[in-house]
Amino acid sequence: MTIDKSWTQIRKRSNSAMFWQGLQSFLQMAKPHVNDRGFIRCPCNRCINNVQHQLEVLETHIHRFGFMSDYNEWIYHGENVNAAGSSNVPEPNSGVHDSDEMFEVLEDIISNDAEVDQLGTQSSNVQYDDLFTVLNSELYPGVSSFSSLNFLVKLMHLKVMNKWTNKSFDELLKLLKLAFPKMDLVDSHYEAKKLMTKIGLGYQSIHVCKNDCALFWNENSTSETCPVCSESRWKMQAGRRTGKNVPHKVLRYFPLAPRLKHLFAMSKTAKLMRWHRARKSTDDNVMRHPVDGRAWKDFDRKHPLFADDVRNVRLGLAADSFNPFNNMSISYSMWPVVLTTYNLPPWLCMKPEYLMLSLLIPGPQSPG
Repeated sequence: MTIDKSWTQIRKRSNSAMFWQGLQSFLQMAKPHVNDRGFIRCPCNRCINNVQHQLEVLETHIHRFGFMSDYNEWIYHGENVNAAGSSNVPEPNSGVHDSDEMFEVLEDIISNDAEVDQLGTQSSNVQYDDLFTVLNSELYPGVSSFSSLNFLVKLMHLKVMNKWTNKSFDELLKLLKLAFPKMDLVDSHYEAKKLMTKIGLGYQSIHVCKNDCALFWNENSTSETCPVCSESRWKMQAGRRTGKNVPHKVLRYFPLAPRLKHLFAMSKTAKLMRWHRARKSTDDNVMRHPVDGRAWKDFDRKHPLFADDVRNVRLGLAADSFNPFNNMSISYSMWPVVLTTYNLPPWLCMKPEYLMLSLLIPGPQSPG
């Protein structure tokens, strides 16, 4: 049976009954081929079969971005192709960064964040448009092993691991662009940091009272003085503000919710987040994880509704002071607040990659 695909060429999609009917037929054909999570490759002009979504998101994407022009045989969505070698369907990621792991990372993040409202419009994927633009571009003409995004993420990782300054990072970017003029790369550390924020690697700066009385946040975000001690929010010189508003202290807050969502969205960690219920010890005399301890069991008895849902997250908190400049002659110190996810198995929950920095509190005094 011949499948009518003429609707995919329609450009004025909003008011086209033919496009709508063709799209619904396509979704019905694709429905039996979703995976066990309800996801399937998206053939819109932005995802180009590289990212998987639920059918509702497919409908929104195809209507919004159009159907990819060179996907003529729908082998990923139920169409049978008789001749194994005759298909001209482009493989996902073909021609550009064939083994780029950033596709899998973005797929998990966006699949988790994608929401479709009652009108069928996408509500949360717009923020990833810039990421897709960088991900779908070659780092350098003819280089298919790296996308611009993948290279930038690895470069930022090297910066952190080797303690490069922002200035040295900017100079490295300038040198790379001077040596390789056609390289598709950001111009500065500031631009790179803005791009990383969209993946969920950013933080919020919150001003703090000089005497640690209160945060200038929420209802106090526009206050000029502390609501407790009336101390000025800004540094003063001879009783006057400096040339520009400089706060006495700045707290760095790293949002927790997006990182917890990513743990449940990533296919490799979603099952591990339920380990504490499925794999806990059945021997009361054996303790290999906090779930086997008395404190955990006592908490479950006091809060049965929380304990009933295995997806609820159990966190451990630790804080300690350190000198970030490794120079004891400088009195400046910082209090990091680190969270441990106890839902994970004992061999993972204390690994550095699963410890989450939540706050950076400036000052010599302990938080609270």
